[in-house]
Amino acid sequence: MKKSQSFEDLLVWQKAHQFVLCVYTMTKGFPKEETYGLTIQFRRAVTSIAANIAEGYKKKGLKDKLRFFNIAQGSLEECRYFLILTQDLNYKNTIDNEKVLLIEVSKLLNAYCKAIVNSITS
Repeated sequence: MKKSQSFEDLLVWQKAHQFVLCVYTMTKGFPKEETYGLTIQFRRAVTSIAANIAEGYKKKGLKDKLRFFNIAQGSLEECRYFLILTQDLNYKNTIDNEKVLLIEVSKLLNAYCKAIVNSITS
C-alpha cells in the first residue's frame, strides 16, 4: 500500500469532504430564518470533521493524532443529530443519502482510530 503524502490521500478525509459538500448543498435549501441557526451550526460541525482529520494527519505523536480524530468523531455525532433535526423539521423529505455518507465516514474514522490505537499498544 502506498504511503500517503497528504491528508488529501486519506479515504476518510475524501469521504468527509464529500459529506461537507453534501451538507452545504442541502443547507442552501433551508429556510431563510435558519441562516444563523441550524444552517451555520450544521456547516460549522461538518467542516470540523474534515478539518480535524486534516490537522490530525500532520501531528507527530499518535496520541495527539487521536485527539484530533476524536474531535472529528464528536463533530460527526453532532451532524448525525442535525440530520435528524433536518428531517423532523421537514426541511428535507429524506436524509437517506446524507445518512449513508455519514455512516461511511464514521466507520472509516473509527477504523483509522483503531489502527492508531493498535499501533500504540503493539
